[in-house]
Amino acid sequence: MLEKLILHSEILWPALLAGLLVLSTHIPLGQEVLKRGIIFLDLAIAQVAAFGLILAGTLGIGDHGEHGAVWQKTIAMGAAIAGGMLLYQFRRFEARVQEALIGILFMLAATGSMLLLAKDPHGGERLKELLVGQILWVQPADLLGTGVMYALVLGVWFTLRQRIGDWVFYPLFAVTITLSTQLVGVYLVFASLIIPALATLRHAKPLLPAYLIGLVAYFMGLMLSAFFDVPSGAMIAWCLAITAIIYYLTLRLKSV
Repeated sequence: MLEKLILHSEILWPALLAGLLVLSTHIPLGQEVLKRGIIFLDLAIAQVAAFGLILAGTLGIGDHGEHGAVWQKTIAMGAAIAGGMLLYQFRRFEARVQEALIGILFMLAATGSMLLLAKDPHGGERLKELLVGQILWVQPADLLGTGVMYALVLGVWFTLRQRIGDWVFYPLFAVTITLSTQLVGVYLVFASLIIPALATLRHAKPLLPAYLIGLVAYFMGLMLSAFFDVPSGAMIAWCLAITAIIYYLTLRLKSV
């Protein structure tokens, strides 16, 4: 096993770094999602971001080198921000109506993506990449811009959110989710946001244990996916769930 992991080390360390970047923003934002009681907000916005990426790709915008990639990200981010601000307008409704509207937005973005990819011979593969992610193929150079954007998001979130109002959560969330969807896929975005936050929900200071759960899960998921040659995103999602359950049960045993 050790020999196999050493062989994959050049691929694994950038993937782990990408995971740590994702966790840096998803842990505090995921705790905010649970606090607001809008659990599937992230899943809907991630799917809207994926729809924006597919739309840009369908229009051929991402096929023109570095500038095309920037425009593709811009379109995806714009779609996610528009979706987030639409959901912000839904906050006036009761919780069950909000959840229903969030579900409808998710469904429309998901089926819209399928319609755009219906005649693409590689459509199934592209959709799978956006859902499950391609974290193992992340290059170190790809993480620099994402890291800068995440740093700005965290800076605004921890220093200015009280001053500029409740609405700022939605565009910040949309920008973060768009970047993360490109790195790790829709499913792992949801798992990274919700699972560590849920496992540490009763903590007075939940940030540190939530980060530890995420770090252990990403590390183990990447190691196991390399050893068994299975999709990394799916394995990390399962490791997040298992690590969170072990953590929760350990706390319960200590309290007995």
